[in-house]
Amino acid sequence: MANALRLRRLTGVGDGECGEGDCPNVYLTNRRSFVVQGNQFHGFRVPEGEGLVEIPEEVLREAFRALGW
Repeated sequence: MANALRLRRLTGVGDGECGEGDCPNVYLTNRRSFVVQGNQFHGFRVPEGEGLVEIPEEVLREAFRALGW
């Protein structure tokens, strides 16, 4: 599976923001794209097959720190 998508977790300390889960989080893929885990955002309708999540500013700051940005 040389082309399998791999995720590197950049954030998340399990602070209980999602109840029993450990989110929100930001992941970096081996394709240099990002995957964001969080609560669904319903502020407006997005095209079919797409989605939005809302994550706290601190989670993105933590991800940027992990990347050295």
